[in-house]
Amino acid sequence: MKKLLFLSSSFLIFNCGHPKAQGTKTNDNNKVEVTKYLNTITAPELEKHLYIVAADSMQGRDTGSEGQKKAGKYLITEYQKMGISFPNGATSFYQKVPAAFMKRSYSPTPSDSENIWAFIEGSEKPDEILVISAHYDHVGTKNEEIYNGADDDGSGTVALLEIAQAFKKAKDEGFGPKRSILFLHVTGEEKGLHGSRYYSENPLFPLKNTISNINIDMIGRRDDLHPQTNNYVYIVGSDRLSSDLHKINEEANQKYTKLILDYKYNDVNDPEQIYYRSDHYNFAKNGIPSIFYYNGGHKDYHMPSDTPDKIEYDALAKRAQLAFATAWELANRNERPKVDRNGK
Repeated sequence: MKKLLFLSSSFLIFNCGHPKAQGTKTNDNNKVEVTKYLNTITAPELEKHLYIVAADSMQGRDTGSEGQKKAGKYLITEYQKMGISFPNGATSFYQKVPAAFMKRSYSPTPSDSENIWAFIEGSEKPDEILVISAHYDHVGTKNEEIYNGADDDGSGTVALLEIAQAFKKAKDEGFGPKRSILFLHVTGEEKGLHGSRYYSENPLFPLKNTISNINIDMIGRRDDLHPQTNNYVYIVGSDRLSSDLHKINEEANQKYTKLILDYKYNDVNDPEQIYYRSDHYNFAKNGIPSIFYYNGGHKDYHMPSDTPDKIEYDALAKRAQLAFATAWELANRNERPKVDRNGK
């Protein structure tokens, strides 16, 4: 997760109708037993992926580094194994993010990098897009020590893989999402939320057609405020723009995962101002209802000790399942979440 960053913006949201996709088999997804697909998101599979994504061989996945590019190739290979391709209108799994875009006067300019995207087309409203995001960069190496970034944000990165796999299984069985889903692994988060900012300024799909963003950044640990349990997750931003999104997430949790939903960091007066510090904000500032799942800080944050052996994989799985359940409802409900709040 990025260190504190303050931004301001105004936003406007539009709504439009979308034609039903031609030649696509559809079923009543409201009658599907969602737990069948939710339960394909498992701790062992998440652990397998994370030990690769956060391995020493990835060299801390610094933005634009060979280690990050290696991690990106692993993600693409996994999507290809699932039978999930890059989005319509793209020519590859990469959205190039040039170094010049990430240049800042007060910090070194990183090398050219890439967002990675994968896509499942909707069966009834293919032009309406749900974006599920996580950043796959970390901070690299310092003084010859590798900062593996297992929680930050290896945990969110592998959660996207598992969520995508669950949706693909549903689609293969005739229950594909009614809206399209863009799985977006963004780069440059640690340098200033650059990858998500680049996408928001150079979207493959019009932002007016983007119904919501689900952002996952650090969901594999517990913090000092929850020493007795990992059965919780912090929810940030769900009610800032849309009462619908907030309600959808709470109902999904009550029905499927029964986590403790902690809104501490959603408080507008919270001193850490987490709302502005991860990639959902580049969607929210454009008027797109956004929700951010987060486990809170811990002593290994941005340290070499943020390693895969410290992850609580049962918690990682359950939090990823909540993100999936919320995504399922957003992708399949009749109406997109309304924007009825001002973002503050």
